[in-house]
Amino acid sequence: MTTAPALSLAERALAGKVVLDQTVPARAPWSAVVRRGDVLTIVDLRGNQAVDCLLYDAHDTSERYSAQDTIAAQGGIFLTTGSVLRSSESNPLMTVIADEVGRHDTVGGACSRESNTLRYGHHTKHQHACVENFLIEGSRWGLGKRDLVSNINWYMNVPVDPDGSLGIVDGISAPGLALSLRADTDVLVLVSNCPQINNPCNGFDPTPVRMIVTTPGEAAGV
Repeated sequence: MTTAPALSLAERALAGKVVLDQTVPARAPWSAVVRRGDVLTIVDLRGNQAVDCLLYDAHDTSERYSAQDTIAAQGGIFLTTGSVLRSSESNPLMTVIADEVGRHDTVGGACSRESNTLRYGHHTKHQHACVENFLIEGSRWGLGKRDLVSNINWYMNVPVDPDGSLGIVDGISAPGLALSLRADTDVLVLVSNCPQINNPCNGFDPTPVRMIVTTPGEAAGV
């Protein structure tokens, strides 16, 4: 008897009622409101692509993702299945309900023109960066620089050495791997499909990612 191959997380998401299915080009921003109970699946289409992410309560954007509250509540700095992404009021915004990669970063931050210049030289000052993506996309929702906080870096590999130092190294994702997030309230999701080309977070070659939102109870196996 032949056993059918297991469906990937992206395939399981697409088997349900799809609310939204968009491809985010390399280096581009993206945003959407994910309604309470809906599931956002992020697909790393070509592998090794960092996806910087910020979350806000869709009805009160002064309440937003808090790396500190999230890390303190779960007792660790990496995100994976079961991680609850908490707000500045310690309320759950989204929960990671499935993860084909196994570990995602909370401490590496978002690249900016200023940090590029400091880390990689003045010749990188002109390069587009995640902070600029967040500002461009956030302006559509009335958000500005004061609304930016420490972000999540999906798929980014930032190991911590025994002495506490951090490094940005080759990713552990692969083409087609995905993660799924359930919205625990109505959530505004801001994404920068990271344009960084000066370190290995994108394999020095930024690529597209896919964002799929499905209705609760409709996505088979999710």
